[in-house]
Amino acid sequence: MKIRKAKMADAPALAGLSAELGYPASPGEMAERLEQLLVKPDHGIFVAEYNMVAGWIHVTIVHSLESGAFAEIRGLVVAKSHRGAGIGTQLVRKAEDWAQTHGCRRIRVRTNTIREDAKAFYHKRGFAPKKTQEVLDKDFHNILNFP
Repeated sequence: MKIRKAKMADAPALAGLSAELGYPASPGEMAERLEQLLVKPDHGIFVAEYNMVAGWIHVTIVHSLESGAFAEIRGLVVAKSHRGAGIGTQLVRKAEDWAQTHGCRRIRVRTNTIREDAKAFYHKRGFAPKKTQEVLDKDFHNILNFP
């Protein structure tokens, strides 16, 4: 297995994996997102290749006035057919290495409270609960008549 930087040609595979996580995106939508993010030095997107793109991780630097900069895992998914083979662990290690290389002293991940398997995965890798929050969204689509 090989961990490498994501590239534009990975968009269809990343879209399929994203859908497995419950966040469907078309290959075109994923390509648009990748195009915007791959050029940003404060974002790292990596894929695990195992005869196919078997997983991906997105990590970014968050600049925060109240607590300083830190890294945050924005997304991690491993294909259902490849879970339990250590791919997620290797992707997290890659994100941790990337974060340290970019001067971050800590890394954070957020997961839905109903995702017990994800919480267990991260706890096993040294992540500990910091606080409980409520996520509030405001959808501009309805407010500003976005297409």
